[in-house]
Amino acid sequence: MSGTHTDHTEDSRPARATGRPGDTSPFALGLLLRRAHWHAAAVMSEALRPLGIELRHFAVLIVLADRGPTRQQDLVEATGSDKAGIMRVVDDLERKGLAIRNAVPGDRRARAVEITPQGLELFDAAHAAAEPLAARLVAGLKPGEAEQLKDLLTRLVN
Repeated sequence: MSGTHTDHTEDSRPARATGRPGDTSPFALGLLLRRAHWHAAAVMSEALRPLGIELRHFAVLIVLADRGPTRQQDLVEATGSDKAGIMRVVDDLERKGLAIRNAVPGDRRARAVEITPQGLELFDAAHAAAEPLAARLVAGLKPGEAEQLKDLLTRLVN
């Protein structure tokens, strides 16, 4: 070949964010986490679709079921959404009868969102619908690795 061609061995190539095992790119972990999120979101969305809600709605219902009445700003922080996104989700949940907004005593501008009995029923139904799909999330892992992964991810985000 010509003198301009440079042979690259596996070790001399620049690191690339490909998601390959052993990829040393600083982006590899982030991209793998993103791909794992897409996989998890697809599985969870499959469980939620027949119930008439999306993952973004369920994320808010989880917070409300766990914390009780929650200020909209706190929902923004808890879900990683933005203010406009939370407003749209809460609007949807209200239209569906799954949540209500109430004034916060002592703060005329703030609103607390509360899950309704219908919202709790749907929350329970979503868990039941997701149960048979949950194994797909961790199908490639050995026994005990799913719990280990959950622990590691919890440490990573906290």
